[in-house]
Amino acid sequence: MNDHQMTSPYITPALFDFLRELKQYNDKAWFEENKQRYESVVREPLLKFIADFAPHLAKVSPHYEADPRKVGGSLFRIHRDIRFSPDKTPYKTHAGIQFRHESGKDVHAPGFYLHLEPDNVFTAIGVWQPDAETLGKIRDAIVAHPTRWQKIFTDEKFAATFKLEGDQLKKAPKGYDPNHALIEILKYKDLYVFTSFTEQDACAVDFIERYARVCQMAKPFIEFLTTAIGLPW
Repeated sequence: MNDHQMTSPYITPALFDFLRELKQYNDKAWFEENKQRYESVVREPLLKFIADFAPHLAKVSPHYEADPRKVGGSLFRIHRDIRFSPDKTPYKTHAGIQFRHESGKDVHAPGFYLHLEPDNVFTAIGVWQPDAETLGKIRDAIVAHPTRWQKIFTDEKFAATFKLEGDQLKKAPKGYDPNHALIEILKYKDLYVFTSFTEQDACAVDFIERYARVCQMAKPFIEFLTTAIGLPW
């Protein structure tokens, strides 16, 4: 195997080195000085990852998009929105990719999120902070199809890979039976499944295929959420 085959064309140790330094020198002057580095080790390779992930994503669902545009696509901006934040550091110290449903243009719609941060690489698949109407539709679908929901989580491979995460209410949501068998699930305000990777995993030459397998494994879960809110699957 030659060196070229052993090196990932997308995520490399150089990406994590850049983000480690960015955390240390999080200011405009440093970023401007290292902008070319950001382009060559972070933005360009990740846009390539997004473009090359499109055929893998299409096998999960043709209605989810891998959008490799520089702005407004699947890659999140590195600039932080500091308008309402007490933390005024201008840049995020991680890179984030989200593959969204074609009908959902915001981060709260169902999606596949990949987080790349030094010592913190993970994927979160599902919905994060959905609005009340969306969340209500998902809860109603769980109540209407409890067996289908439970079957997802009792699948051995799925259970070994994913953990259900998200914020939960202290009490049963209004309008739902507090004694419902799935009441602990109905208390969730976000519904996403989570699995983590190491930096070495992310830099491996076959990571794009491995990530595709993880997304494929989450298919019954994201399909449940997508159809529950009335979006095409």
